[in-house]
Amino acid sequence: MPEGFRFHDLRHTGHTLSTRSGATPKGTMVRAGQSSEKAALIYQHSDEERQRDLAAGLDDLVRAERARHHKGKDHDPAHHNERPTGS
Repeated sequence: MPEGFRFHDLRHTGHTLSTRSGATPKGTMVRAGQSSEKAALIYQHSDEERQRDLAAGLDDLVRAERARHHKGKDHDPAHHNERPTGS
């Protein structure tokens, strides 16, 4: 074993990897044999890579919604007759 290795750290790793794979806090809690979601959350960590994944997912959702909204306006004749309002 590497110096400084602690078996307890595997619990943190297991929780973090399970949530990265899509597990819910409840699923992680049950898998680890914990009695509350709060206990499960203590062991979950969100690293930089996970934060980038979350940001990319949010970006995808926003872009899809904007494309859907824009597409709807392309087919709405009233949209083409709107006059810009200025401040």
